[in-house]
Amino acid sequence: MKVRTRFAPSPTGFLHVGGIRTALFAWLVARQNNGKFILRLEDTDQKREQKGSDKHIVSSLQALGLDYDEGPDIGGNYGPYRQSERLEIYKQWASKLIARGRAYADPYTPVQVQNFREVAQKNRKPFLYRHHRPDSPPDWDERMPLRFKSEPKDYRWQDEVMGSLSASTDVIDDFIIIKSDGFPTYNFAHIVDDAEMKISHIIRGQEFLASMPNYLNLYEALGLDHPTFVTLPHVLNEQGNKKLSKRDGAKDILEYIKDGFLPEALRSFIATLGWNDGSVQEVFSTTELIKKFSLKRVGRSGAHFDKRRLNWVNGSFIRSMSANELYERVTDYWPAEASDYDSDYKLEVLKTVQERLKFFAELPELTIFFFKELPIDKKLISGHKQLKKVNKDDLRLLLEATNASLSESDFSMSDITNRLNDLLELTNTKPTVLFSLIRIAITQVPASPGLAETLHVLGKQVSIARVGRQIEALGG
Repeated sequence: MKVRTRFAPSPTGFLHVGGIRTALFAWLVARQNNGKFILRLEDTDQKREQKGSDKHIVSSLQALGLDYDEGPDIGGNYGPYRQSERLEIYKQWASKLIARGRAYADPYTPVQVQNFREVAQKNRKPFLYRHHRPDSPPDWDERMPLRFKSEPKDYRWQDEVMGSLSASTDVIDDFIIIKSDGFPTYNFAHIVDDAEMKISHIIRGQEFLASMPNYLNLYEALGLDHPTFVTLPHVLNEQGNKKLSKRDGAKDILEYIKDGFLPEALRSFIATLGWNDGSVQEVFSTTELIKKFSLKRVGRSGAHFDKRRLNWVNGSFIRSMSANELYERVTDYWPAEASDYDSDYKLEVLKTVQERLKFFAELPELTIFFFKELPIDKKLISGHKQLKKVNKDDLRLLLEATNASLSESDFSMSDITNRLNDLLELTNTKPTVLFSLIRIAITQVPASPGLAETLHVLGKQVSIARVGRQIEALGG
């Protein structure tokens, strides 16, 4: 069977890392097998649907480079790809179950069903709807719910990640397949859709695992061979104590893109949430992912989401870029003040911060002092672990010696470096004192790129002027 995978989200809000990982794994399986990756929108829960979520899903996949071969916006041979446009198809499959005696109209009201449930609780027994099937259900008029008539049995099945699984008859029950509003439930619709769309692998989260026995019972009732099952463990929050979710502050995947996280870095990071190739490698190109990814190496335990590791992975991709490529990609992230400077200067600035840049939205904070003279911040010296121990007169003398030396420099990188090292010897001062003092004087920020590089890019006139301004501030 040709490999055909699908990502089938409900348009009920934004996508976060957990949902995107499911899409990424399905995309990788399709791409490495020369198969097809399908986007299907499961929009049968009209009450929970949020306007614009369908476009957001499409934008999220496009932003991460997860191109799909069939979908609601591009069509395909097995459409429609929105469940709300497939209602007649579900009715046809429901009619098959009715004809086989495997579905019946549900005549009970919600109050009656709740009474059944309360009696079971009172008797300390699990509530099973099949114990309350009507003896002579009415003909289904499409205005009342349609229920699947289960035939409980023990099941054992194979999952590509979870291994051999089993369940007993106790967990199999009758369930609604068509609601009174005419829309199918997920339990029914996804099985019909996967069959019609010839899906070979169902890749989804472990929250669906408990329903698998009911799905298997329905596959048999419909006379269908089920696809390959792939159950992914949860992505856990940063604390590692529960599932990452929107309710707990999981971030919209497009927010990461907006903040300047690279699509290729996000793909690498998300792929390694629960998967590794058996080596110590932590960063993968997309070509490597397609080549190396294997469902057999997806772990069964929850994967820990670690923002610091995401920053590191993204920074690794940034550091691997040429300066010119990086410059093209950070166009929209410069501080406003940078508009007054030419591209050659900005490129030199970018080179100095490239090693420290973790995501593009940091660029203004890391570079602002290259474009704007910041006000003197006395706390940077008074709060510095080493500098606060040195009196103002000695600090002023150090800066005066610095300006005297820099005034004789040609401001090449090599000459600046040599002069800074000579100053250490001349003043008999530690780098943590002298270099920190000069860095504060010329930047007015607590941390900055290499001192020699920063001085070189700022240039002789600006550097000497800023040191002089700090000398005046110390004299006040």
